[in-house]
Amino acid sequence: MVKIGLIGGSGLEKLNIFTNSGEINISTLYGSPSSSFFTGTIGNCEVFILSRHGRDHAIPPTQVNNRANIMALKQLGCQYVFATTACGSLREEIGRGDMVIADQFIDFTRLRINTFYDKFEPGNMAHTAMADPFSEKLRQMLIRGCKETGIRHHTAGTIVTIEGPRFSTRAESKMFRLLGADVINMSIAPEASLAMEAGIPYATVALSTDYDSWKHDEDPVTWEDVLRVFNENVKHVTGLLVHILENFRE
Repeated sequence: MVKIGLIGGSGLEKLNIFTNSGEINISTLYGSPSSSFFTGTIGNCEVFILSRHGRDHAIPPTQVNNRANIMALKQLGCQYVFATTACGSLREEIGRGDMVIADQFIDFTRLRINTFYDKFEPGNMAHTAMADPFSEKLRQMLIRGCKETGIRHHTAGTIVTIEGPRFSTRAESKMFRLLGADVINMSIAPEASLAMEAGIPYATVALSTDYDSWKHDEDPVTWEDVLRVFNENVKHVTGLLVHILENFRE
């Protein structure tokens, strides 16, 4: 059986789709993860679901203990990790409700610990290669799943991660467009970096909920807008992940 981690608190745990369901608490050398893990079996997969911001969404982006989250998944034996996230679109062609299967990130966070290597051991400089930070195997599964379920999607995209919790100014939003970013969020880059260091293949599906702050013919993003669009489309995210898990083949 394949062990799969899901990060994002996408609502799968509420769908009663699992057999052998349960809940696990785990601790790590880096502290406690953001939540306990809902567990269960679907198809050939043993699934472990983690709510990135806690069950009640009480943990702000900067305070998420990404090291504990990724290490807990490693301790549980997860062989692959899928992450979900809401994001803002920095491109006209990426509309609200579209899915973006990111292939690159830009890390614009400043206050987070995004490595397991606090110090170098003799003979191990630990400069992790990060040219292609997302698993191509998992990306192709997400792309194929979007096609098979009829979800509007984009097969590649650069996601920039900002510190948050505030949203971008108009000047920042325009700058990120000039840097080549396609979507923007507050979670993915540090998480992906740590997964790479931990040796766990990782990929994300980003749900576009807004146009950030760069468009003058649109109102700038608000949290209420993000929640409304995400809630309207979360069924597509959960449907995609269920489809992939039911048909997962190594």
